[in-house]
Amino acid sequence: MEFLEAGSNKSLLIILLFFVSAILQTRAETKVCYSKGSPCFMKKIQCPAQCPSSSPSDPKVTKVCAVNCNSPICKAECKNRKPNCNGPGSACHDPRFIGGDGIVFYFHGKKNEHFTLVSDPNLQINARFIGLRPEGRSRDYTWIQALGLLFDSNSFTLEATPSATWDDEVDHLKFSYNGEELIIPGSDLSVWQSQESTIRVERTSTKNSVLVTIPEVAEISVNVVPVTKEDDRIHNYQLPSDDCFAHLEVQFRFYGLSANVEGVLGRTYQLDFKNPAKPGVAMAVVGGEDKYKTKSLVSADCMACVFTQAGTQKDSIVMEYSKLDCTGNTFSGNGIVCRK
Repeated sequence: MEFLEAGSNKSLLIILLFFVSAILQTRAETKVCYSKGSPCFMKKIQCPAQCPSSSPSDPKVTKVCAVNCNSPICKAECKNRKPNCNGPGSACHDPRFIGGDGIVFYFHGKKNEHFTLVSDPNLQINARFIGLRPEGRSRDYTWIQALGLLFDSNSFTLEATPSATWDDEVDHLKFSYNGEELIIPGSDLSVWQSQESTIRVERTSTKNSVLVTIPEVAEISVNVVPVTKEDDRIHNYQLPSDDCFAHLEVQFRFYGLSANVEGVLGRTYQLDFKNPAKPGVAMAVVGGEDKYKTKSLVSADCMACVFTQAGTQKDSIVMEYSKLDCTGNTFSGNGIVCRK
C-alpha cells in the first residue's frame, strides 16, 4: 500500500507541475518582429516561462524577455534587466569596459570632456566624463556621467545629476529628447515612448535605473551609483566632501552593427578588430582620446565618427551576446556561443 501511495503522490506532483507550467506559458508574452529585413519578420515568438514578460511591473524581477530580430534563431531569450558590469558591452567604474570581444580594458579620457563610445551609420553614442586629478597625479580619475544618443534626426540624453552626498531614496536621473527636458516619473515603473516610436525609456526601478531601447538598433541598461567611501579608500581618489561623483553604470546590447562600427567600445565589435588590451593584464589601458573626442554630448564630429543622419548602412554584422544569460539556467543557448 505504501508503495502505491508513494507512486500516486508522485503522479499527482507531476500533473500539478505540468499544469503550473502550462499556466505560466499561457501568461507569457508573444513578441513580433516588424522589420521587413528581419529573418523573423511577422513571426509570433513566445517568451519563456522563466521570463514571461519584457516589461514586468515588479522591480524585483531580474530577468526579462527579449528577441533579437536580426538573429535567424527567432527564439525569445532571457536577459538581465540591469547592467552586468562583468559582461560584454559594459562600461562601469572608472571607466572599465568589456568589449564585444570579451576583453577587459580601461579608457580614461579626460574630465569634463566628451568621447564617442559607439559610432555607426545609424547610431551615435557619446559619453561625458567627470573626474578629478589629485595633486601629484599624471592623469584624471574619470567616470561616465552622461550619455548622448543620435539616431535618425533625433537626439536623446540621460545623465546622473550631481550630489554632495548619496541618498538611495533620491532619483539622480535627468533626461532630454531633441533638446527638451523629459520627465519620466519613477512611480509604478513608468514607460515613456516618443511619438514616432523611435525610442522607448522604461524605469526598471523607481529610482536611478532605466532601460533605453531604440527598436531593432540598441538597448542600453543604466544604473546611477556614487563613488563610495570604500572605493575612495581603496583607490585613494581623494574625493572632496561636497561631491559623491554620481555616475553611470551601463551595458549595451546591439542589433546588427555595421562592419565599420567605430568608437571606444564600438570598434571591439568589428569582426577583424585586434584589441590592444591583452587578456589577463590587470589594468590594460587603451588610448584614442584624440580620435574619439567630440565637441558636445550630441555631436558626431570625432575624427573616426561614421554616423550619418540618414542612417544608411551596409554589411551588417550581428554580434550581440552582451546581456544573454549564458549560465544555462534559464535557456538552452539555442546555438549561441557567449564569446566572440
